[in-house]
Amino acid sequence: MSRFYEAGPLAQVGINLFYGYGYNFYRQENQLRADDQRVRQMACSLLGRARAGLGEAEGRYRREKIAPPTRANPFPDPAVVANAQALERLGSEVGGLEGLIRHQPVPENDRMAQRYRQEAATLATLAEKDAVLVGQAELLRSLIEGATSEAILANKSEIETGIAAIATTLRDRQTFLL
Repeated sequence: MSRFYEAGPLAQVGINLFYGYGYNFYRQENQLRADDQRVRQMACSLLGRARAGLGEAEGRYRREKIAPPTRANPFPDPAVVANAQALERLGSEVGGLEGLIRHQPVPENDRMAQRYRQEAATLATLAEKDAVLVGQAELLRSLIEGATSEAILANKSEIETGIAAIATTLRDRQTFLL
């Protein structure tokens, strides 16, 4: 009989690998930690799509609205340039939020954190905050992706409110971990 079919020694090797390196796939804390990373990746993906939509809208707006310079009119209309810059600013703000979400901390998996903080409860609360974050990112993406530059400019205040709401949720998440 082959060694691959002997459950006793194989199970001991598996247990040594799980516990020897300090990781157990079946602990609830590890599953919650993995869920937290997955949910934050989803929020980043949604914000990346929103940022790409803003970049496309800005490019289209610049191509369509900013006329080539002529002798009679060497500079573009300041209102058109301001709108293009507003689209660019919105895109950079969404990109900044994406970076902040990607680098959000999670509770450390060390003995001190386990002693003074209930890790599973902390991670469950973070999962709730991250679920709100994904909902906000999806709403922002739905406002931006596929919309024309004029529609985005018309909804500019609502988009700015969404960006501020996401930033507030991120601050709440960071404050909770302190």
